[in-house]
Amino acid sequence: MHVLVVLDHPKPGSFSAAVAQQFMAGAEAAGHSTELADLHLEGFDPRWTIADIDGDEGVATPADVAKEQARIERADAICFVFPLFWWGMPAMTKGWVERVWSWGWAYDQLDDREKSMQRPRTGVFLIPAGARSDEMENAGYREAIETAWIKGTFGYFGFVQRKLQLLNGSKGSSARRKDLLDTAYQTGLTLAPPG
Repeated sequence: MHVLVVLDHPKPGSFSAAVAQQFMAGAEAAGHSTELADLHLEGFDPRWTIADIDGDEGVATPADVAKEQARIERADAICFVFPLFWWGMPAMTKGWVERVWSWGWAYDQLDDREKSMQRPRTGVFLIPAGARSDEMENAGYREAIETAWIKGTFGYFGFVQRKLQLLNGSKGSSARRKDLLDTAYQTGLTLAPPG
């Protein structure tokens, strides 16, 4: 499989960047090819503009969006790596989702979130989170995230296999962070095909 990894963190040496690298190393060890879309390093503009609206209405798709869509078209699996930010995705990822997975390209059926115009793919979410897993479970945050992302938004993306891996305790001890990086590697190594 060809795996696209979408990384959202402004610091090149961040834990999120290390997670992305470990996931890619695992995927490559399993025989997959990988491609990294480092949204900050590449300067992706997350702002939704009139050009995006025009693109939805049949006018030429903005060049930066077309580039990202071409990456997606090459991919059999997509892995998102970004830190949990105010119980959601950071602005760069949110903007990438809003601009790239556009009406008429990714979806056109608002009545069925499981129907995508995209071919079936595997979707993985490796999300470093400072909070403990029991705190998130007890407060209902994990369930809320799964509802919004796994059962909602990413159905439109054609993700027939969906895995949410919250990397809780990512601000913890060195041993904890090593365990989380091992989890990222194993997630890449055991990546399920879309079918």
